[in-house]
Amino acid sequence: MNLQQYFPVLLFIIVATLIGFALLGIGRVLGPYRPDEQKLSPYECGFDAFDDSRMNFDVRYYLVAILFIMFDLEIAFLFPWAIASNEVGMVGFWTVMVFLAVLAAGFIYEWKKGALDWE
Repeated sequence: MNLQQYFPVLLFIIVATLIGFALLGIGRVLGPYRPDEQKLSPYECGFDAFDDSRMNFDVRYYLVAILFIMFDLEIAFLFPWAIASNEVGMVGFWTVMVFLAVLAAGFIYEWKKGALDWE
């Protein structure tokens, strides 16, 4: 195993780390630092915190997050497949059908749990 092949990668990591820390340091030294009570106060989603921080969230919050991830993944995987659909043939077609079936099962699960019902 020739370690000289990995030298450019190591050099890239070192230079990127140095540039990152240099930019953080320059921003800290040159940037304005004017803390006040409002800036240093704890916040949550733009409004004051209330009750206990360990309170339970409604399950619909998580279901909407799962729904977003599900459709995001669908788009991320379907565009490359659509572009290369001529090259992948029937194996690629049935692979995508299985993928879409899993996504449809997730969508039906979300629908049954009421994540699509806005109140």
